[in-house]
Amino acid sequence: MPKGAGIKALRVETLNKVVSSIPKPKGNFFSGLFSVSKEESDTIRWMFESGSIGMTPFVAPGSPAPVTTDDMYWREGSARAAYYKEKRFFDEVFLNNMMEPEVSLKYMKAEKRLAKTLAKLKYRCERRREWMLAQMMVNGQISYNSEKGLKFTVDYKIPSRHKITLTGTDVWGTGTTRNPVADMYDLKDLFANEIQTSPKYTIMNSTTLRLLVFDSNIQDLLKKSTFGEGDLFANPAPVLGRLLGVGDIKLYDDLYSARSHMTANVAIGDTAVTVEDAVDFEKGGKVRLYDMSQDETWEDCTVSAINYATNVLTISATTKAYKGGRDVVEMRKKFVADNKIMMFTDEFEGEKVAEFMEAPFGLGRHWGLYTDQKEEWDPDGIWVRVQDKGLPVLYNPKTIVTLTVK
Repeated sequence: MPKGAGIKALRVETLNKVVSSIPKPKGNFFSGLFSVSKEESDTIRWMFESGSIGMTPFVAPGSPAPVTTDDMYWREGSARAAYYKEKRFFDEVFLNNMMEPEVSLKYMKAEKRLAKTLAKLKYRCERRREWMLAQMMVNGQISYNSEKGLKFTVDYKIPSRHKITLTGTDVWGTGTTRNPVADMYDLKDLFANEIQTSPKYTIMNSTTLRLLVFDSNIQDLLKKSTFGEGDLFANPAPVLGRLLGVGDIKLYDDLYSARSHMTANVAIGDTAVTVEDAVDFEKGGKVRLYDMSQDETWEDCTVSAINYATNVLTISATTKAYKGGRDVVEMRKKFVADNKIMMFTDEFEGEKVAEFMEAPFGLGRHWGLYTDQKEEWDPDGIWVRVQDKGLPVLYNPKTIVTLTVK
């Protein structure tokens, strides 16, 4: 059996060089917006800032300068860094092909498979970082697993008055007293009154944008002016952004998948399914239950409740039976929900309002995405692992306002 150290493509330094050369996945809006810094330990600390619009006072010539209190800082945030990793196994057949001459077809196929696997592992790791940033910015908190099965939740202290939810007949789409134009202006006014500036970005997905585009209030407003010169349906986001004065409207339709194996059998008609880890699942959406023993065999069920302590999902009654340890539950979610609008600015008083803090991990004290490998004796093969550790931090919670429209 060939040893991993003898295969150049599977040396740790080569793996990390290859992974670092793989282009970052397209999308990942928040990851591209904020910088990255290093923390010395796995305890992440940062200061929440309230902002200041004060001015330096007048004083008489020859008088001592008055002391200014540092009113921008009002609380320290602290949380353990989130650690995330996964691995893939390459068996002896694959490894023997990697020992073939580099010009051989077997080697080239094995190398291609390795490259695809490394790209997938990197993209999944990058998507986890984007998920953390999106949860912080859009929902104001994140939850994750830590040592000994503990689940941590970090609350980023976005003021409750910055989280507006429409109810009753005011909801968009079907509400008889709905008024999206007024709602958007109210949101913009709240933002301006809190931090004395206009939002730089307004984030929503295409489903929410559709509610705006086809709303009668918006249509009437456009009929009374030549705004947009008829481009509403060709370029709805920039037209509405200019019309409503809400900054750059960014359509964010990217998806992520929460996926976990069932740990217990599920019978026909059951309304509960136990998974390995429920931390990424959310109630109110749909999950797809896959029978992995057959191709294209699955069903969709609605999630009504989740017990994160026991990893049990309460779902609508199943019409098929499933086997624990073999079958899979998957939930596909958008980073920005269908009913959510967020206004924010990425900078305040010359500083970024958020960043991602990387924490050290492993005996070698690595920061950021790191790839390594380990040989397995029986069955013969090599595990390739990708890992990262860190936490997003939000310095100024007042720079974010959200609207739940339905």
